[in-house]
Amino acid sequence: MNANVIAGGLRQTMARNWWVLLVRGLVSVLFGVMAFMWPGLTLTSLILLYGAYCLVDGIVALFGGAGGALWQSILIGLVSICAGLATFFYPGLTALVLLYFIAAWAIVRGIFEIAAAIEFRKVIEGEWLLALAGVASILFGVLIVLYPGVGALSVIWIVGTYAFLFGILLVVLSFRVKALD
Repeated sequence: MNANVIAGGLRQTMARNWWVLLVRGLVSVLFGVMAFMWPGLTLTSLILLYGAYCLVDGIVALFGGAGGALWQSILIGLVSICAGLATFFYPGLTALVLLYFIAAWAIVRGIFEIAAAIEFRKVIEGEWLLALAGVASILFGVLIVLYPGVGALSVIWIVGTYAFLFGILLVVLSFRVKALD
């Protein structure tokens, strides 16, 4: 099969499902704003909020890759759903374990986002937005690994900032993908 035909099919699939990126971005921005609005959340609340975010993000990402065109979206969805479920099944995690769990999720997710951006290069210009989101995810994870002793309030601000910036990048990318139509 001709590479141009494959790229054209992927372009159509992406353009048709542009709103998936938009929803993921908006949910991420909302999560970030909520983290800023209530900085005094207890660790338990952070765990539940984080778990809900991962589940919603994972389900939406799975939906975006359901046609089989974007295997990276399916992997991102599965990683996020697993992170969300593990968070709900083990709410008594210590702060340190939760931090490492969030760091691992962000690093793995970032790797798959960069892989997806490489695939997007074949179809659109501006894939750097997703690559940048992937780099942000990896940097976020590495910072958590390097500085695990930060307090719960600092973690809320870091998570909120990451989610907000990541969401903005996905929203911008969604409109670029929509323009492919």
